[in-house]
Amino acid sequence: MSHCKFEHPRHGHLGFLPRKRSRQIRGRARAFPKDDPSQKPHLTSFMVFKAGMTHIVRDLDRPGSKANKKEIVEPVTILEAPPMAIVGIVGYRQTPVGRKCIGTVWAHHTSQEFRRRYYKNWKQSAQLAFTKLKATARTKAGKAAEQRTLSAFAKKADTIRVIAHTQLRKLRNHRVGVKKAHVAEVQINGGTIAQKIALAKSLLEKEVRVDSVFQQSEACDVCAVTKGHGFEGVVHRWGVACLPRKTHRGLRKVACIGAWHPERVSFTVARAGQNGFHHRTVLNKKIYQMGRSVSENAKQGTTTYDLTEKTITPMGGFVGYGTVRNDYLMLKGSVPGCRRRVITLRRPMAPQTSRMLTEKIALKFIDTSSKMGHGRFQTQKEKRQWFGPLKADRLRKEERLRKERAARAAERKAKGVTATKTATKVSAKKVSKK
Repeated sequence: MSHCKFEHPRHGHLGFLPRKRSRQIRGRARAFPKDDPSQKPHLTSFMVFKAGMTHIVRDLDRPGSKANKKEIVEPVTILEAPPMAIVGIVGYRQTPVGRKCIGTVWAHHTSQEFRRRYYKNWKQSAQLAFTKLKATARTKAGKAAEQRTLSAFAKKADTIRVIAHTQLRKLRNHRVGVKKAHVAEVQINGGTIAQKIALAKSLLEKEVRVDSVFQQSEACDVCAVTKGHGFEGVVHRWGVACLPRKTHRGLRKVACIGAWHPERVSFTVARAGQNGFHHRTVLNKKIYQMGRSVSENAKQGTTTYDLTEKTITPMGGFVGYGTVRNDYLMLKGSVPGCRRRVITLRRPMAPQTSRMLTEKIALKFIDTSSKMGHGRFQTQKEKRQWFGPLKADRLRKEERLRKERAARAAERKAKGVTATKTATKVSAKKVSKK
């Protein structure tokens, strides 16, 4: 270079240090929205599973924008949300050193997938989790202990949370490959402490659906663990520039990692290490659509402009995931994490005031073509109409007709044999009479 370079922007953000692996695969809501006693008591988060992505077409409703009232195409992510089960109530009180747990009230009946979470190997264990609680829950002492805990909640607690878990048996997706339920605490906001306790008691041992927590056209925060890439070099991990081609001993490196003194490498210097599988929270993801399960609504992908009867699952299923059978959410853009991973959605922490966040969403078209290539058809019916009858269909039809003909011939033969036997018997009777 023929000139001296005095400054340049650094590569990589220092706000997400340390870049290390997440402790757990489940996205965790580390904080909840500020409580507003003027609202009705409600849950503030929900656990879902990432299925895949597609795209939609809609009219933009943003006055002042150049694209206002025009069709736009946007990418969306589909998240499957089977109902969660509530199995416990927890109360917290605020102290000078942070929140302290007052106690826990557990449900009298818990599912096997929830109890599996407490064991490393379910089959080789004694499977005694919650058996003592179940034995004493209906006794006089058990009822008294439960009532004491609830009374302590009413007197001392300033935060009430419920313990919820996912229901993998309702997901019915063998690709997920997990038998242990994902367990999380969900905070109840709104109303007084007594109203929060009443809501938690009413939800105990019951299912909660996603439409009781979120609504269409609202925004939500996404807590997830990103896709892991293992140990990566400094160029891919931090985005620093490669060295010139003729550099000795490699060029995908940082040339100078610091001065002679101080005698250590600063934390701000880009170094190789773990890339991906980090816990991240994305704020204000817009909810474009909320749908019921296929058993309740088989026309999930139908809109007022596209009357084709189709589900939200594309042809051939979502790649690496399969079919979406339960309730689902459609979020704008991408979501951290790989497919099949459990993700926590949280009510928004920030106030919803911008035009983009308050905009009402009306979809005109949802793409359901195959995601395994350049899909051309939205449904199997459309594909059959285009290609016409296939050879396999013709052979299948001929085989069916052959079997029907054979069955009719066998039936006629059986009737003929029966008629011959009857005639023989009648003639034999006449001969005997003579």
